[in-house]
Amino acid sequence: MEVSLTELRDQAYENSLIYKERTKKLHDSKIKNRIFNVGDRVLLFNSRLKIFSGKLKTRWSGPFTITKVFPYGTIELSQPDGPNFKVNGHRVKHYFGGDLPPKVVQDLHTLPKDE
Repeated sequence: MEVSLTELRDQAYENSLIYKERTKKLHDSKIKNRIFNVGDRVLLFNSRLKIFSGKLKTRWSGPFTITKVFPYGTIELSQPDGPNFKVNGHRVKHYFGGDLPPKVVQDLHTLPKDE
């Protein structure tokens, strides 16, 4: 039995759609829906810290306090002795108090700046 080229193409297209749907479903299931409120304490992920500036250095800094929550995920943070600044909500995670882990950087100013 011979299969035409268009049938093969249609079958490949359907298979790719099924693959994309499954991949999206898996990806979406792993996304954590975090809700932030004004006054929450958070740690900030520093994506600018280069991998080779110290492999064992943490890339989290803080804790910071949320002063304002904007639509579409933007968050304004305050720091103890500096101006408030805005970040993407995907770069922060809740800080639940207690002692800071030894690898969390206390201050943003101590991080090396990009050239």
